Amino acid sequence: MTQLKALLWDVDGTLADTEEHGHRVAFNQAFAEIGLEWHWDVQLYGELLQVTGGKERIQFFIDHYATPFIKPKDLKDFIAKLHQRKTHFYLERLQQGQIPLRCGVQRLIQEARAAGLRLAIVTTTTPENVSYLLAATLGAEALQWFDCIAAGDIVPKKKPAPDIYTYALAQLKLQPEECLALEDSDNGLKSAHAAGVPTLVTVNEYTKTQDFSQALLVLDHLGEPDQGITVLQGEAGVRQYVDVPLLRQLLANR
Repeated sequence: MTQLKALLWDVDGTLADTEEHGHRVAFNQAFAEIGLEWHWDVQLYGELLQVTGGKERIQFFIDHYATPFIKPKDLKDFIAKLHQRKTHFYLERLQQGQIPLRCGVQRLIQEARAAGLRLAIVTTTTPENVSYLLAATLGAEALQWFDCIAAGDIVPKKKPAPDIYTYALAQLKLQPEECLALEDSDNGLKSAHAAGVPTLVTVNEYTKTQDFSQALLVLDHLGEPDQGITVLQGEAGVRQYVDVPLLRQLLANR
């Protein structure tokens, strides 16, 4: 029987509800700062989330929504600088404590550490975003809890390509079946699945209608003793929240 050795965490939408009240607001602040009359409302941003990666999202918006818009000569540089300012505004919100962790995340991370499981971050967001989120919510020492932080442009292709998971597995020197991924979106699930990593999904408002048929378990959140989970797909038995024994059982029964 395969033994669970590591949890591989996605960030945006999984560790915290960063999208609607974090990244989306920061994008709009960056647009306004340079006088762009662009505004990504909740519905539009939900559509743009089908594109993975912030710079890629801006490019997609320019190509399909931003008309009329005169593209600058060096569009790649323009997008990179605009995204850099967006990151600045996002980090400000993190430092102000406006983006808490999702239900059950802190508890499960602590339980996993106590149980001797290794932890990794596997995300398309920037390393800076990861560092600030972990420090703001768990304390600066939390950066040392993760054996691998695979983030941003460290691989050529972002999710749903498997590259970021393949990279993390190589860094951890683990086999896919020895790990469990925690994701919130179909792109994240596709990425993990393509790399052979079994996956648990916790949905959010943006992803709750997506196809997660390849996941081991789909929930509304990880839960707490006083805040039970709702199982949307799969079996959690009588458990009211996700703990390490449940994760081990999921892997054993797959």
